[in-house]
Amino acid sequence: MKITIVRHGQTEANYQNIIQGRSNHQLNDTGRRQCQKLREQLKGVDFSFCYMSPLIRTVETAFILVGDRVETFPDSRLIERDMGELMEQPFEKYDVKKYWDYDLNSSDLGVESVQSIFQRCQDFLDYVIAKHQGEHILVVSHGAPVRALHHLLHHHNLHGNLLKTHMGNCYCETIEIFDK
Repeated sequence: MKITIVRHGQTEANYQNIIQGRSNHQLNDTGRRQCQKLREQLKGVDFSFCYMSPLIRTVETAFILVGDRVETFPDSRLIERDMGELMEQPFEKYDVKKYWDYDLNSSDLGVESVQSIFQRCQDFLDYVIAKHQGEHILVVSHGAPVRALHHLLHHHNLHGNLLKTHMGNCYCETIEIFDK
């Protein structure tokens, strides 16, 4: 089985370095162009299904990528991290080292803990892997869940720096999962 994980295209809030969290922003023109470019790169890939966060920026990304050729399903386990009091604030207010320290697991200011993100992403993966053996699944989500899925699918040690891989807008990675 293969899982391709994609982060949504750029929104105006991304462009302005504003923390979105679970706010419901749509893609901007740059984000739509990023998705069209990725669609071209993925046009020969035969996806069985597409799962996506229910927020508009991921729904829009998924529909640009495969909406005319693959059945799509919203899944709330793929929603972006709840950013609590930091939502809609400048990104400079977000202490990424603090909130991405798996051992510290901070939920200050109402920010969803990193372990919570990993738990819901693991639950999603357990479901998808059991249901779709031998298939190729597309998953469209946000920065935090995509990062968690990346680490889980690569079986990384969850201690230390969980921010090494840059996952900009329209980040795309395919991971092959070998049947057990």
